[in-house]
Order: sequence, then C-alpha cells, then structure tokens
Amino acid sequence: MWFACAAAVVTLAGAIWSCTLPLGEEVDHGHDHGDVADAADDGHPARRSPRRTLTVVGAVTGGVVASGVVAAALVLPPASLSVELAMSRAGEQTALFAGADTVALGVADTSTFGVGDWASVFATATNTTAYDGAEVKLIGFVTPEESSDDGVNLTRLVITHCVIDAQTAALPVAVDPGDYKTGQWVEVTGTVKADADGELRIDPTDVVAIDEPKDPYEY
Repeated sequence: MWFACAAAVVTLAGAIWSCTLPLGEEVDHGHDHGDVADAADDGHPARRSPRRTLTVVGAVTGGVVASGVVAAALVLPPASLSVELAMSRAGEQTALFAGADTVALGVADTSTFGVGDWASVFATATNTTAYDGAEVKLIGFVTPEESSDDGVNLTRLVITHCVIDAQTAALPVAVDPGDYKTGQWVEVTGTVKADADGELRIDPTDVVAIDEPKDPYEY
C-alpha cells in the first residue's frame, strides 16, 4: 500500500510539473532556425508554422483525453472480477488458508466462517463428522459442479493482497442445477452434511436469489 501511494504521489507531482511548461517549449532546441523561426513568431497567422499548430492541438487533445480517463477512473465504480475468471481459477490451490482450519481439538468457531473459510475446511478437514450439522448462512454466486449432476457450487473470490491474486473458493450445494443460472448471486441458509465417503457439502434449507453485493469479495 505504501509503495502504491508513494508512486501515485510522484506520478501526480510529475504530471503537475509538466503542466507548468510553456506550450512549444519541448521543440526549442536552443538554436536559431533563421527565417522560418522569424516567420513563425512574427504573429502573422499566414506565416505561423504548421508544425507548431499541430503541436498545440496535440498537446490540448492529449490533455483532454488524459483528464477524461483520470476522471472516469476516479468517478466510475470498478467492475468486479468475472464469473468466468473465478471458474478458470478453480482448483489452482486446494486450501485457501492453510492452518486456518482448527480440527485437532474441534474448537473452531464456525459461526463467523465465510465461503473461503468453509472451502478450506472442506479441502483439509480430516475429521469431517466434527462439522456435520453445522449451520451456515453464506452469500456467493452459482457455478457448475463438475463432479456432480445434482448440485452446484456456491463460489466466491477471496483476495489476500489485491485482485491480482484473487483465488476461487467453492462449496458444493445440493440444489437443482436448473434452478439458478451460472453467475446468479444467492444467499444460502442450511447445514453442513458429511457424506458416507467423508465428503462435505451444504444441504440448504433456503436459497434466495439476490443482487451482487456492494463488495463482491472475501478477504
């Protein structure tokens, strides 16, 4: 964060300093161009250098475009990372938060767990029955579950430092894949169930379609 702020300050200072240079200063080579320079500077419109005119027009146009881009970046809200990106990154890292799952003594407080925390539990828990029956209320978007035809994944992008390192956290939910389209945000209320083979999944009691939250990420 400090590096980004310092770089922004330096860049802004340089931009302000560049605006203090007189127009045309960059074409002043420090030597005389003779009659051409005299004709360009005598104030007569017909004799003004076309090159200088193009330079002025280019500088003004570039300034307007750059100002518009900066203003748009400051005013417009950033677009959230796409569902396609989340699906493409699924499975890159099995455990999002190694060590976050306290299964040894069974003392983990799951009431505050988000999708990322539960994804770590689902991937690393050795005693899955310890979580059987745990109540959950989670928000995420729907993605297909490739390993099963009778459910979907409740997915969320989890950020550690910035959006560049966003990782996909996905939880299998026992709902009909045809009920919700891919990318639909939902709020799932239910319980964690341990299958006979030790796999964990969410058994929902209520699934409500919602709008994308203001902050679509977990941290």
